[in-house]
Amino acid sequence: MTKKWIASIILVILLLIPLSALAAEARDVVYVIPIKGEIGLAMEQYLEESIRIAEADKDTAAIIIEIDTYGGLIKSTESMSNIIRGAKYPTISYVNTKAESAGVLLTISADKIAMAPGSTIGSAEPIPNTEKTLSHWTSTLRTVAQENGRDPELVAAMADSSIVIPKVVDGGRLLNLTTREANELGFTDTVASSYEEILAALDISYTDLEILEISARVKMAQGLTNSYIMTLLLTLGFIGLVVEVLTPGFGLGGTVSLIAFSLYFGGSILAGNAGLAVILIFITGILLLLIEAFMPGFGFPGIGGIICIIGSIILAADNVGTAVVSLLVSFILTGAAMFLILKYAPRSKHFDRIILATEMNRELGIRATKNYEEYLDQIGTVTTFLRPSGTVDINGVLLDVVSEGAFIEVGTQIKVVKVEGRRIIVRKLD
Repeated sequence: MTKKWIASIILVILLLIPLSALAAEARDVVYVIPIKGEIGLAMEQYLEESIRIAEADKDTAAIIIEIDTYGGLIKSTESMSNIIRGAKYPTISYVNTKAESAGVLLTISADKIAMAPGSTIGSAEPIPNTEKTLSHWTSTLRTVAQENGRDPELVAAMADSSIVIPKVVDGGRLLNLTTREANELGFTDTVASSYEEILAALDISYTDLEILEISARVKMAQGLTNSYIMTLLLTLGFIGLVVEVLTPGFGLGGTVSLIAFSLYFGGSILAGNAGLAVILIFITGILLLLIEAFMPGFGFPGIGGIICIIGSIILAADNVGTAVVSLLVSFILTGAAMFLILKYAPRSKHFDRIILATEMNRELGIRATKNYEEYLDQIGTVTTFLRPSGTVDINGVLLDVVSEGAFIEVGTQIKVVKVEGRRIIVRKLD
C-alpha cells in the first residue's frame, strides 16, 4: 500500500510540473513608453533605456510608444527612430493628443499606429528649412514610411508644402491629419482611447501593463535644455555677470549669474551634452575675465575669457544652431536690460549698490548721501580703475562714479561733468 501511495504522489508531481511551467509562461507583458515634450538627447537616452528594459524581459508581448510632442531635434529623432525600428518585440505608436514635426518620424517608425480621438499628426517641416535639410528630412520620412507599409507621399507632404495630393492637401501648406482623416486614409491601424482598446483591436493578448514613467532627471533635463529656457538662463547669467563687474564685492549680480549658469550647464550635464571638460573651459573663461578686471586696458585675458565662455556654452548645447541663436538673443536682451538699468537705476534707491548710492569718508567711513550736486565740476583722482565704474577721491572723500565710457587708470585726474540723482559721471582730464 505504501508503495502505491508513493507512486501516486510521484505521478501527481510529474503531472503538476509541466502545468506550473505553462502557468509561468502564460505571463505576457506590454510595456508603455511615454514620449512627451520636446525631443532631444535626454529623451533619446530615456527611450533607449526603456527599450532595453522591455527587451530584457522574456515575457514581453509588445511595446507601446505613446507620443505627445511638438517635435525637437532631427538628430535625436532619427536616432530614436532607429531604436524603435530595431526593437526585437512588436512596437505600436500611440498618438495621444499630437505628433507634430519630429513626432511624425517616431510615429511611422513603429510596426503599428494607433491614434486617440481628437489627436493630430503632421506639420513636420524641418528648421532651418533649407533645401539640403528638407531634402534629407523628406527622404528619411519616405524611407521609413515605405519600410513600415505607410504611404510615403502622405508622410512627405507633412514636411514639404510643395507636394500636392488631390483631395488631401493643396500646394503651399503642410499636411496635418486629424484622427478621423488619418483613419479614412488608412494611415492608422486603429483608433482607441486607451491601451486596452489598442491591444484588443490589434488582437494582442497580455496579462500585465508596465508603464515606464519618464524620470525626474529626464524631465529636468528636458526643461533646462528647452531653447526658451536656455535663452532665459543665458540672459540672466550675462546680466548678473555684468552687474557684478560694475559693483564692488560679491552681491546679487554674482549670485544670479552663478545660479543661472549652474542651471544651464547642469541641464546640459543631465541631458548628456556636456562633461567636465566643458565646465573647465567655462571656469577658465571666468578666471580670465577676473584677471582682466584687475589689469588696465582690454587685452588677451579678456578676449580669451570671452572666447572660452562662448565656446563652452556652444559645446554644452545639443545643437550648435540653437546655441548660437540663444546666445545672440541673450546678448541683445542683456544689452537692453543694462541700458534700462543704467538709465533708471539712479532714480531708485533699490539700485544703490549698482549706481552710486554711498559716500566713503576716510575719517567718517561710509555714510548715506542724497545730494551730489556739490561735486559738480570738482576735480579728483581715480583710486580704482574705472571700467567704466569705480572709485575716485575728491577732497578726501571716496565716491563711486562712472566715466563717460572710457577706461581710466588709477592715479589719473578726473572732473565731475554731470550729476544725475545718485549717478556721478566723470571725465578724464588731459
